[in-house]
Amino acid sequence: MATPAEETSVGVIVPQTVHFDEPLALDSGRVLPGYTLAYETYGTLNADASNAILVCHALSGNHHAAGYHHAGERKPGWWEACIGPGKPLDTNRFFVVCSNNLGGCHGSTGPTSIDPETGELYGADFPLVTVRDWVRSQARLADHLGVARWAAVAGGSLGGMQAMQWAIDQPERLRHAVVIAAAPRLSAQNIAFNEVARQAIRSDPDFQDGRYAATGDRPRTGLMLARMLGHITYLSEAAMGEKFGRERRDTRGGYHYNYDVEFEVESYLRYQGESFVDRFDANTYLLMTRALDYFDPAAATDGDLSVALSGVTAPFFVASFTSDWRFPPAASHEIVRALLDTDKRVSYAEIRANHGHDAFLMPVPRYREVFSTYMQRIAEEVGV
Repeated sequence: MATPAEETSVGVIVPQTVHFDEPLALDSGRVLPGYTLAYETYGTLNADASNAILVCHALSGNHHAAGYHHAGERKPGWWEACIGPGKPLDTNRFFVVCSNNLGGCHGSTGPTSIDPETGELYGADFPLVTVRDWVRSQARLADHLGVARWAAVAGGSLGGMQAMQWAIDQPERLRHAVVIAAAPRLSAQNIAFNEVARQAIRSDPDFQDGRYAATGDRPRTGLMLARMLGHITYLSEAAMGEKFGRERRDTRGGYHYNYDVEFEVESYLRYQGESFVDRFDANTYLLMTRALDYFDPAAATDGDLSVALSGVTAPFFVASFTSDWRFPPAASHEIVRALLDTDKRVSYAEIRANHGHDAFLMPVPRYREVFSTYMQRIAEEVGV
């Protein structure tokens, strides 16, 4: 008999890849001669391809959004809380697609890929990409899958920014935009966090101007510090206090009076940082944080977000979390106000949760409820 977890999981998933030979012009002025996207799909595409949903991942995410890669794997995809039978993105109804962003390090073309012009790894020579570049690359993936129009484009954090950009750049190709725990642009504080992370990586002696692959070294210390900083911003003070408090790692005696791990929160951050360097590329981390910095759709309209969103046709679902200080509710309010200024359709939910920015990844009951309600509306609209 299946366990409750098995009944609501998409199970074992086989990742796929597709290569595009057509050159892709980038916002930077560079041109990729071709590129590969890694992706996963969950559920079944219906006859008229009306039930397809594109899920966009956040900074350190990838295409593995739900399920497992092999039987017995303990950790599921990053949005397991929301993708699967009976969940908000119900795979009994929807065909859900998630791709690894261009520039990633999990199968899509990026710094760890071979540059066809040199036969060597791109490394630091891989061009900077933007959210708009990701939308262009994903549009070709939609064509490959036979999806003329997504039922929705959805994501949290940087993924929510991609959903917003899809609605701006490809209004005819999505019915709904689902923007969760996102912002219309980064604040100065957020850019500052990204810069500290980048400097931690770039100042590591093993970074070697981004050409570390040639020597077999990696800037492990710098990437670990960048990830540790990131984790601090993803959690709220309340969540960190509840989870760790001032709990000691070793409770048998007094302080050790050295710089080894004394507190549980130190142990947690070090574990997160050390495990991250084994599954992520430093050049990709630099690239993804820069794409975050550059995202600002209102920059083309003299800072007026209402004008930037004036051409969207998709209704929006926008959600924020009360304890998210990285992308606070005020940032979502700005998106909602801009949509209402030009009479766009928008539903907004502000979820009380103490998890911080990471709340969008969690099975928070109220979050799941409002998300499911909105997706039910989409299911009815497309007849699934």
